[in-house]
Amino acid sequence: MNIQELYRIYQQHPCITTDSRDCPEGSIFLALKGEKFNGNQFALQALEKGCAYAIVDEDIDISAVPDTLHSSLIRVDNCLQTFKDLAREHRRQFQIPVIGITGTNGKTTTKELVKAVLSEKYNVLATEGNFNNDVGVPKTLFRLNKDHEIAIIEMGASHPGDIKTLAETAEPTCGIITNVGRAHLQGFGSFEGVIKTKGELYDYLRSKEDGLVFLNADNDYLCDLLSDDDSLWVTPYSTDPEKQYECISGEVIEASPYLKFRWRKPLMELNETGASTKWHKVQTHLVGAYNIDNLLAAIAVGINFDVDRKQICHALENYVPTNNRSQLVQTEHNRLIVDAYNANPSSMAAALQNFQLIEASRKMVILGDMRELGEASQEEHQAVVDKLAEMDLAQVWLVGEEFGKTRCPFRCFANVDEVKKVLETERPEDYTILVKGSNGTKLYQLPELL
Repeated sequence: MNIQELYRIYQQHPCITTDSRDCPEGSIFLALKGEKFNGNQFALQALEKGCAYAIVDEDIDISAVPDTLHSSLIRVDNCLQTFKDLAREHRRQFQIPVIGITGTNGKTTTKELVKAVLSEKYNVLATEGNFNNDVGVPKTLFRLNKDHEIAIIEMGASHPGDIKTLAETAEPTCGIITNVGRAHLQGFGSFEGVIKTKGELYDYLRSKEDGLVFLNADNDYLCDLLSDDDSLWVTPYSTDPEKQYECISGEVIEASPYLKFRWRKPLMELNETGASTKWHKVQTHLVGAYNIDNLLAAIAVGINFDVDRKQICHALENYVPTNNRSQLVQTEHNRLIVDAYNANPSSMAAALQNFQLIEASRKMVILGDMRELGEASQEEHQAVVDKLAEMDLAQVWLVGEEFGKTRCPFRCFANVDEVKKVLETERPEDYTILVKGSNGTKLYQLPELL
């Protein structure tokens, strides 16, 4: 059965479930596999619960199955590939702009900011949570309906080829690579592998007649992915005063701790139209001067899609971060900067640099391991420890096995449970505390205890 035939079945039963515990009447069960599960083993159970069809990629013993269910089993070569192919077929039913967003750091924040800006004018579909992999992207695409005017698809990667696959599924019309950094080195093999994989988004957009990228013109690695005779359309943004003639420009006004900045359109465009060259000031709820790149990306997208400048400013001023990303949390005892969703060498360096700039009488950091760095792990964790030794900090707590392997003059904990036990009797008070680590270190459990 080809994809078009499968899609016609989907149109009659427009609900796909991959969880046999959640089988709405008349839905389609698709048997995905993972390290610890095999959906094929639950296909018949899904049919018995009310699914109209079950798509499988292994032979199923139907000897004890009622004849009425035999025709409800659809055999394919690979369920995951079928899932992606069906999602792409669904995406093709909608002739709307699709924005692909990837990058080492900031892609989720950028996605949320772009969504906020575009939602001032359009009905927007955007990736929810961390649905940015080869299962999450199809699930997002299947949420597309006739009311949506623009879609924003976040794309994550941990191995070469991941972005290529996701782009071929979502078929974006334009895209953003927020930045490239030393993350997931265990999967990519090298920093060069990271750059090449993120660049797969540009490669895909080159295959489109009007492929457009929103370019962080301050990032040399991203600029090097383009050429002088490139077929891509480019909308650049920058914080470099020397680039303000041709780029959407931004300047940090302050970040203590919330970021306040100003922006304006390219001077060339303003001069040609005779428009005012005044700056637009924005007070955000984001912690960290490094977020200006994410904000400028959202501004660039908004301008491209004709969102009014006042609406852009309104959206950015009213965006409040969630999910432990650049959040300021005031507890009964301390002021916390919580950035505990993810960590890699570049994001850790940016967070520490920003923390240095924040005015506070008593500073403390609680840092968790940076995961998936492979052979570079010990070197990168030692670099963080060395940086901490240069900072004016009242206390430093480090959490995880990787930090435990460093030459470290600071207090170390094997895991977050050890930290929680200590906090029962030694809770810090009257500190400004940076909490940052990879999601796997579970530092997100600490704010309610601090």
